[in-house]
Amino acid sequence: MHDQKTTGPMASILATVSLIIALNGCRGLVTSDPQGGLQNINHIVFMAQENRGFDHYLGAMREYWASNGFPDQAFDGLPQFNPAAGIAPLRGPAPTNPGCDPAFPPPSDCKTDTNSPEVESFRMVSMCEENPSPSWNESHVDWNLMHYPASPTPTLDGYVWTAAHDARNEGFTDVTGKRAMSYYDDSALPYYYFMASNFATSDRWFAPTMSRTQPNRMYMLAATSAGHVYPLKQGTLSNPTIFDRLQSAGISWRVYVTDLEFATPPINDSSLTYFETAAKYPQNMAPVSQYLSDAQNGTLPSVAFIDPGYDSGRDEHPGLDDGQPGGSVQVGAQYVSTLINSLMQSPSWQDSAFILTYDEFGGFYDHVPPQPAVSPDGIKPLDLLQGPPPNGPDVCVRTTGPTCDFVYTGYRVPLMVISPFARKNYVSHTVADYTAWLKLVETRFNLPSLTKRDAAQMDMTEFFDFVNVPWSVPPTPPAQPTSGACYLDHLP
Repeated sequence: MHDQKTTGPMASILATVSLIIALNGCRGLVTSDPQGGLQNINHIVFMAQENRGFDHYLGAMREYWASNGFPDQAFDGLPQFNPAAGIAPLRGPAPTNPGCDPAFPPPSDCKTDTNSPEVESFRMVSMCEENPSPSWNESHVDWNLMHYPASPTPTLDGYVWTAAHDARNEGFTDVTGKRAMSYYDDSALPYYYFMASNFATSDRWFAPTMSRTQPNRMYMLAATSAGHVYPLKQGTLSNPTIFDRLQSAGISWRVYVTDLEFATPPINDSSLTYFETAAKYPQNMAPVSQYLSDAQNGTLPSVAFIDPGYDSGRDEHPGLDDGQPGGSVQVGAQYVSTLINSLMQSPSWQDSAFILTYDEFGGFYDHVPPQPAVSPDGIKPLDLLQGPPPNGPDVCVRTTGPTCDFVYTGYRVPLMVISPFARKNYVSHTVADYTAWLKLVETRFNLPSLTKRDAAQMDMTEFFDFVNVPWSVPPTPPAQPTSGACYLDHLP
């Protein structure tokens, strides 16, 4: 479960002015230098929402393509939505996970045995749902329910058990863990399905580590968690961040904070305080309203990081986190749509790229396992829980295995690369974790890598076409509704 986050007081904003070439109004012709490559992009905007997995959000993509006139291509989503013939992977049965033996209801823990029913992938009707846990232990049990984490073979059969286990310990309604097998389709998230289909996405885009929000967001900014698999109990990491690199190089950057109005000292923002970002660079912090005006005025910085709406329920995090009901996925998606649409309708569109992803998978089912990855710094997990139940010992204390180190990614998360240069209806199949956004910034602005992890990533150039600008005039996406049912007390 993620920590509540706040930010520090505002200071004056310094910005550099981009050269704007706008014909036919703010949706005019985009010019580029095909030889310039990434140099055509002068503004990289990055945003990571909360706790949603790839199959959970985009698993029904090929059915959406078939219904909306998009050409079919390889896309490794939920198999029940693939065509029966044509381009692999082809249609298969809806995936399942072993459920809990009904003979052992709460307060017993979930037991899986020969009497356990199979829980099948299903479409979620409520736009809100109780929170499965993506934390270190749960992620490793998801990998292999019966042999975690010693087995090198990912069976991916522990999602329902971990969701049920947590529900029974947290007093949730879904004590069977069925919610872990839920997915949303375009009926709930038409904006995301449209944007992922028209612009560029990936079916091999992973969170950096098999744990929860805070260590993954450490990777998001510093390409390492410096050995942490849990939130920091006190203090900050001393590791340099991408912001330090940009500041030293004299390259403009800014963090736009969604819920700045909730901010009260001391700073307690999991995406910022690990590195004392706000304390070091208060002049680079701004409310999201400043992002909207900067886009319209052509004054976006070279690199912009948008902090989600953790307090206002616009971060898409599942519900009942830290005892608070979570926001609707539609409310979060609609909020994101305002940020992207504002960029597309501004003069800043002509030389920008907006990268949207999620910080980790949220504990929801995905049929593709985490992938081998480069250890960022050789540091092994240093804060594994050693004590007795219920908080310890960690699975990686009881036994060891290949995933008990930072040499695997986390699970897949959605990605959308939105830019006038983004390839149309493009799906990358290159294995990467989202420290690739750091590699993109480093490559574009000639900065050194932060760790071995970001150094090993692709630089994301494959998502762009600088010769034939695909989206000189951006498309008109559908409005994202927010009226879907929102309840937490039953499924679906």
